[in-house]
Amino acid sequence: MKYDVIIIGAGPGGIFAAYELIRLDAGLKVAVFEAGHALDKRHCPIDGDKIKNCINCKSCSIMSGFGGAGAFSDGKYNITNDFGGTLYEYIGKKQALDLMKYVDEINLRYGGEGTKLYTTAGSRFKTLCIQNDLHLLDASVRHLGTDINYIVLENLYADLKDKVDFYFDTPVQTVKHDDGLYKIVCADGIYECPKCIISVGRSGSKWMENICKELNIPTKSNRVDIGVRVELPAAVFAHLTDELYESKIVYRTEKYGDKVRTFCMNPKGAVVNENTNGIITVNGHSYEDPAKQTENTNFALLVAKHFSEPFKDSNGYGESIARLSNMLGGGVIVQRFGDLIRGRRSTHSRIQEAFITPTLSATPGDLSLVLPKRILDGIIEMIYALDKVAPGTANEDTLLYGVEVKFYNMEVEVDNKLECRYKDLYIIGDGSGITHSLSHASASGVHVARNIVNG
Repeated sequence: MKYDVIIIGAGPGGIFAAYELIRLDAGLKVAVFEAGHALDKRHCPIDGDKIKNCINCKSCSIMSGFGGAGAFSDGKYNITNDFGGTLYEYIGKKQALDLMKYVDEINLRYGGEGTKLYTTAGSRFKTLCIQNDLHLLDASVRHLGTDINYIVLENLYADLKDKVDFYFDTPVQTVKHDDGLYKIVCADGIYECPKCIISVGRSGSKWMENICKELNIPTKSNRVDIGVRVELPAAVFAHLTDELYESKIVYRTEKYGDKVRTFCMNPKGAVVNENTNGIITVNGHSYEDPAKQTENTNFALLVAKHFSEPFKDSNGYGESIARLSNMLGGGVIVQRFGDLIRGRRSTHSRIQEAFITPTLSATPGDLSLVLPKRILDGIIEMIYALDKVAPGTANEDTLLYGVEVKFYNMEVEVDNKLECRYKDLYIIGDGSGITHSLSHASASGVHVARNIVNG
């Protein structure tokens, strides 16, 4: 089979690349290859009743499939250059923001109309944070919610499915370059194209690393983010989330000078499992529909770690910590903040007696046996710092789930067209190590599509 353009990965980058390609040139023959399932077949078997923990499905429906790892996220599109990736370093700050705004318009047109755009501009909380040695990053945030995000993806797929060939449950084994053509090798055959877009997301980081080695594409080590997911009563952060929804707050620790940041805040949301390459970590979701909301808010506290010489494998370091958590807890571990401070493990009875009901069934345990002291000390410092702007954060019953790890691909060497050393081979989205968010990944897909069509 021959195509004009083949896209590997049906996450946000791949979807928006396909959308823009067809919008600009309806005559293009485009195919999208995705290792996971179609959207309507993405169902996690964990029901909290019969199946409480991850059973290591062959293809994780939370991490893979149409919509990528963001399909069941809470659908936060952060329109900013301050976080979410370094796309602006390649294409310029104005163009990056313009592309993110364009993506926002498409999301609204495909089912996201009526959702709220939050902004930190002029927020009094910025001053409050500075007064307490915390730093609130600037952003506009479109919150779709997990439910509306799903509807947007459904509508996008309905529009694209008759214009683009989608190959679901079709992992790409390798990519070969031969006589100006790219050969996409799958179990059922080889597909050819003169132009190829790779957009494999975070879950494809190991695969991307292998492809770069095989094709001798230069890369450099990226970071890994390690920490916990905090769950507390929604009322504690209500004054922040009602106005800002997503507040990205950064704190520099007194003890080590490390930066700890909040990430992926889910007001009235739920904590969930996540499976990355067979490793069970934790994440969070939230919904726009009030009927699906909980009484809790959750968010991650993460510390970034970079490695150079002699150890360069940042992801391997994060994996080893996550595997230790899996070994001790059979998956995700949960601990009350009060127990952590007292140096004792949490038990089922202590969790049940707490004044908060966990939204994830996790194994009570001791995070100090899992997380390195430097990282755990930083998280504890950050919780006390947040308690000054959101009193109640450092309560005894605040729940900490571990571990949360954000793996990033090795940063791939590309130019301002996001084209690597091979002509017409583009590497985009979170798999490139350049973007770390729904908005940046989607914008990178649009950028590449326009370069392919317009030159």
